[in-house]
Amino acid sequence: MSQEPQNEPVKPQQNRWRLGVIVGVVVAIATAVWVSNGSNVQNGSADGASYVAQPAIAKALDEAAQGELAAFRATAKGEGYPEIRFVSDQGEQVGFDYFEGKVTLVNFWATWCAPCRAEMPALDALHAKYADQGFQVATINLDVGEDGVDKAKAFMAEIGATHLPLHADPTFEAFEVLKTRGKALGLPATILLGPNGHEWGILAGPAEWHSEDAFVLIEAALAAAKS
Repeated sequence: MSQEPQNEPVKPQQNRWRLGVIVGVVVAIATAVWVSNGSNVQNGSADGASYVAQPAIAKALDEAAQGELAAFRATAKGEGYPEIRFVSDQGEQVGFDYFEGKVTLVNFWATWCAPCRAEMPALDALHAKYADQGFQVATINLDVGEDGVDKAKAFMAEIGATHLPLHADPTFEAFEVLKTRGKALGLPATILLGPNGHEWGILAGPAEWHSEDAFVLIEAALAAAKS
């Protein structure tokens, strides 16, 4: 009489294969959750809160960015920069919320950057032109070291830039954030912030900031802030 076939024991390699599949699935799920949460941090705040995009503002600024300011890229996706910190003109550690309430053109620069030096007088004049209309230019100097701010102050005095508030990040960490976010590769780098401190647009490289084209862009931003 023939014997019934017996089930063969599961081989060790089969166990290892099944375990590998399970681990792979778990890792994939965890990665998906991390990416989802991470996108909220990048587009909003460190606590994962997301901000609301403003396509109408992006469209208005895009249409206004012409001529000398054609390289300006309107975004208005609601993106914040909670991780950026710097020393204010009052000597305090602050972030972009320091500028809330006004349309702000944040310019990252350094005294060793020739294009940065060249555009500083125009930024000074732009700030003076619209300072009483809810607009400001905020320069963040990136000269590294304890004497970085002194170098920046000396340069500002040399060119007679008396209107610009001078903020600084001697650690260079704020600019590293911009590079990580894909906003800039070199200096100067400029971000236009809405009154809520969120990005409305960016410009990588220098521009003629005291020109009719710049005035059109800034006035479009001021109009958007009132709408």
